[in-house]
Amino acid sequence: MHEVHPVPYSLCERAEDRVKWSTNQLRPLLDKARKRGFALLKIHSHPTGYPRFSGVDDASDAILFPSVHGWVDGEDPHASAVMLPDGRVFGRAHHSDGAIADLTAVTVIGDDLQIWRPDDGRADALPEFALRHIQAFGEGTFRALRGLRVAVVGCSGTGSLVVDMLARLGVGALVLVDPERVEEKNLNRIVNALGRHLGSLKVDVMREFVEGLGFGTRIETFPTDLFDPKVVRAVAGCDVVVGCMDSVDGRHLLNRIAAFYLQPYFDVGVALEADKKGGVEQICGGVHYLQPGRSSLLSRGAFTLERVRAEVLRRTDSELYAALVKEKYIKGIQADRPAVNAVNMVFAGQGVMELLMRLHPCRIDPNGDYARHTTSLTGGFWLNFPEGPVDEALARYAGRGDMTPLLDMPMLDLKDRAA
Repeated sequence: MHEVHPVPYSLCERAEDRVKWSTNQLRPLLDKARKRGFALLKIHSHPTGYPRFSGVDDASDAILFPSVHGWVDGEDPHASAVMLPDGRVFGRAHHSDGAIADLTAVTVIGDDLQIWRPDDGRADALPEFALRHIQAFGEGTFRALRGLRVAVVGCSGTGSLVVDMLARLGVGALVLVDPERVEEKNLNRIVNALGRHLGSLKVDVMREFVEGLGFGTRIETFPTDLFDPKVVRAVAGCDVVVGCMDSVDGRHLLNRIAAFYLQPYFDVGVALEADKKGGVEQICGGVHYLQPGRSSLLSRGAFTLERVRAEVLRRTDSELYAALVKEKYIKGIQADRPAVNAVNMVFAGQGVMELLMRLHPCRIDPNGDYARHTTSLTGGFWLNFPEGPVDEALARYAGRGDMTPLLDMPMLDLKDRAA
């Protein structure tokens, strides 16, 4: 939602079963919708809790939306919605050809995650594997997971564990992104990878596991990096994004996608620093939960724009990058840190638990206190932090969705044309 325009109470005529108001006040809004490519959402309440559109709603929508389409003059749908006293929202799309369809979902991304779907009241039989999950987090949380489409970007040490846990929780669909293959050096940390998988794409190994589990999770794989317009669009179509990448430029891009397409973003990071004497100096990691339109990894100080530019250069022009490092114009970025699967398990588990805690708030303290939490296994502490400063530059793109160039990044537009 970009703008909210309440209908003034004084302009409403109220009866027990309806509210009447003049549509004259829609004119400036429709002019703006036409100029900026916006859709109009008409939303009202049912104070009695009536969980469907009423006959009065049907009649008024049938009159209003053909006029809206005529004024805005576009093919994109507009929508009508109802809020119930418990906060639940349901709605329907009105297309230019007169067709009407239920909204797939209504999502509120705040400190807690609220997701409503048209089939929330269904009484489908619950699968056997879900019964123990329900004991801990409730049937509503399981059904919410069952309806989710989750993108996991990075399927190695941390990402493979996240995929494993989400699949075993029964998440509805997974979109997996990773360009790399299983090698002897990483076989010890990719969960569900076996010796016979050496040389296989990591995403293919994950697909084999998820499909073999037989829990009904749909899966889509992309054996490429995130800097591919097809991948950006696939990730943009997800309900939740989880980043399990070391690369700063990849994390920065995923944060941008989540802002443009109004997605909650869980960033899972691990740092294991060797002391070059056969031991370790630091074992730490943590989880960022990022809401569109608020703080970003950049504004929280997780990295700097200089590091983003350096990693882009390393990926696109390795010779120039090496030369600048040698001349000390760029501080070298450590590419291969030690990796231990037991460490990855700790922080991958924290990332998945953070998703569960947002869907099923059960902390003693409010979720708003846990926008970021950091754990040091060597230091023996766990710190949590509230929301950071708003990233004003990124916040202005919140909810922008599709545009040309994609994500307002000419580089992606050039790749799109080349493809």
